[in-house]
Amino acid sequence: MENSGLRTRILKEMERVIATSSAKRKITEKVQAFHEAIVKKHYNASDIAIDYHRHRIKMNIIVNDTGYNPNTVNLNLEVIPMNLFFKNLHDFLNSCLESDNKSVAFYARLLQDFTNKKTAQLTV
Repeated sequence: MENSGLRTRILKEMERVIATSSAKRKITEKVQAFHEAIVKKHYNASDIAIDYHRHRIKMNIIVNDTGYNPNTVNLNLEVIPMNLFFKNLHDFLNSCLESDNKSVAFYARLLQDFTNKKTAQLTV
């Protein structure tokens, strides 16, 4: 991501979508999948469950993924079960955002899938 303006717009759009999606009373499956994708990316986690009423996130954090093989069923990955408490979902999700190239590219794709917009529209 050589264009820092594009990086900034993608991160600001992520923050905007997080703000609007975390303020909703009723969380749809699409919004929940969006939230889970952010947490999965940040923590390198699997099996995420967000309890919006109790303000908890249960997940398995993958400790060592060197044995991961996408062509087989991975039953023996080293994981740590984690149960996190958050006070404010909006602040927690914003704290999970990273600004490195790989993360920004992931967020661009996530925004494209979530908002049904093309990334090129973010540059307007």
